[in-house]
Amino acid sequence: MNAAVDSKVFKANRLNAGLDPEHMPEHIAVIMDGNGRWAKQQGFMSRVRGHEVGVEALRRITTASAELGLNYLTVYAFSTENWNRPKAEVDALMNILMTALEKELPTLMGNNVRLCAIGNVETLPSKANKKLMSVIQATAKNDGLTLTLALSYGSQDEMVQAIRKIAQKVAEGTILPADINEAAVEQHLFTAGMPHPDLMIRTSGEQRISNYMLWQLAYAELYFTPVLWPDFDATGLYDAIAAFQKRERRFGQTTEQLTAE
Repeated sequence: MNAAVDSKVFKANRLNAGLDPEHMPEHIAVIMDGNGRWAKQQGFMSRVRGHEVGVEALRRITTASAELGLNYLTVYAFSTENWNRPKAEVDALMNILMTALEKELPTLMGNNVRLCAIGNVETLPSKANKKLMSVIQATAKNDGLTLTLALSYGSQDEMVQAIRKIAQKVAEGTILPADINEAAVEQHLFTAGMPHPDLMIRTSGEQRISNYMLWQLAYAELYFTPVLWPDFDATGLYDAIAAFQKRERRFGQTTEQLTAE
C-alpha cells in the first residue's frame, strides 16, 4: 500500500477502536509485568510458562500497534536486575527470547515492523545476541512500527554510561563542560534519535517505573492496569490510549497558557 492508503487504513482502525485518529501517541513504552504471577494463578509449577505466554501477548500488542499506525513501541523485556534471578529462570528466558525471535520474524515482516534493541545487549549469551542481531538486520528496511526490546537494560546504568562518554569527551577536549545540555545527554543515551514516550503502560497492578527509561519518561503519561501481561490484549491497549487521549499534557505550563495557544 502507498502512504495515502496506509493513512486511510490507520484512521479507520483508530475509529473502529473508538480512538481519536488525530490524537494518537507517537511512542508507547510498556513494562510487561505479571508473567510469574499469571503462571502461579494458572497452577503452573514454574514461572517460565508465564513468560512463554507473555510472548503471545507481545505479538498481539505489536500487531495492534502496527494496525493503528503507531510509530514506536518499546517494551521492557529483560532488566539488568533480572540477571540476579535463579539461573534456571534466566536460562529459560534466554531460550524463550531466541525461540520468539525465530518464530516471530514472519509476523514482523508481515506487519512492516522494524526491530531494534536498547541496553547492554553484548552481555546476552552469544547465541541469543547473534539471533537478535540477525532479526534486527532482517527487518532493518521495514518502515512501519519500530519495536524496541529493552534487553539487559537499566536506566540508571544507561545514564551512568552516558555520563562516562561525555566525561571522556571533556577530558579529550572535544567538548566543553559548558556545552553539556539536554541535547548532549540525549545523544549519548541508548535511545538516541528516538522520540520520548508519550505514554507508559505497566501491567499487573504495580505502580512503579522500575528503573525504566527514567530520563525519557520525564513527561510521559503513566497508565497502570491490574491485568497481568499474558492476559493483556488489543482492547487493553485501546483502553490505555483512550485514557491518554483524555488527559491534558501541560509540560510545565498552565491550562490557561495552553488554551491561549
